[in-house]
Amino acid sequence: MLSERSDEYLETLLSDVLEVYGYDFTGYSRASLKRRIVRLYELDRFVSFAEYRYRIKTDAAYFKRFLEQVTINVTEMFRDPAFYSTLRTEILPRLGTYPFIRIWVAGCSTGEEAYSVAIFLKELKLLHKSLIYATDINNTVLENASQAMIPMSKLQLYTENYLSAGGTENFSDYYSANYSLGKLKDELRSKIIFSSHNLVTDNSFNEFQLILCRNVIIYFDRPLQNKVFELFDNSLEKFGYLALGTKESLDFSPVAKNFERLKGEKIWRKIN
Repeated sequence: MLSERSDEYLETLLSDVLEVYGYDFTGYSRASLKRRIVRLYELDRFVSFAEYRYRIKTDAAYFKRFLEQVTINVTEMFRDPAFYSTLRTEILPRLGTYPFIRIWVAGCSTGEEAYSVAIFLKELKLLHKSLIYATDINNTVLENASQAMIPMSKLQLYTENYLSAGGTENFSDYYSANYSLGKLKDELRSKIIFSSHNLVTDNSFNEFQLILCRNVIIYFDRPLQNKVFELFDNSLEKFGYLALGTKESLDFSPVAKNFERLKGEKIWRKIN
C-alpha cells in the first residue's frame, strides 16, 4: 500500500510535480497534503506507487485531477458573517474615499468570496469604481468561478449568511434561478477578473487597497507563510488592509512590524 512508505513517496511526488509542472507544494503542511494524496491513490485504485507516479508525470489530464484533489476548495458566500459585517461597516466605506478601488481575493476557489465582496460594494454604491482580482492556483475552479453559477441547494445558507452579515437588500435580487443553479447578475461578474496565480512562486502583480486571503495560509508551513506575507506586504498600498482566516495570523512574521491589527476580526492595516 502507498501509506506504508507514504512520507518517502510524498517527497518524490512533490519533486516530480515541481519539476514537470512548476507547482511547488514543498511548503505545504505535510499532514493534510499526505491525506489528500493517499486518498486519491486509493480512490482511483492504483496498484503501485510507480503506476501512480507515472500517471501524474505523463498524463496532463490526470494531473489536472490530481491538482483538483490536493488543493483545498471549501468556500461559501459571506462565510463568517461577523467578518463580512466588519468589512461592510468599517473597511469598505474607508476605501470609498479612493478614486478607484483595487481588491485582491487570493486563493479564491470557486469565487463565492469575490462575489460576496462585489455585492457589498454594490450596496455601498462603490462597485462602479472597483475592480476585484480573484486568483487561484487551480484553473478548474477558476473556470467554475467565472461562470457565476451557484447551487440552488446552497442558497438558503447563503441568504442566511448575507442577512447575518448586514445585507440590506433581498438576496434573491442578485441571481436568477435556473433549475438547480442560480446565475449571479452580470453586473457583479463584470467587476471581477479571475486569473491563475501561484502564491508560492508568482510575484506581486498590482497594488491593492484590500487583500483577502482567508483559510489558505493555514495549509502552509511557517517559512512559506512568511514568504506569502512578504508578497502581500509588497502588494498593499500604505494604509491598505489584509484580511486572513479565523485561525491565521500575521503576528510573528517578518512583516508584522509594518501592520497594526484592528480589534475583533483578523484584519490588519498597513502602516509602513
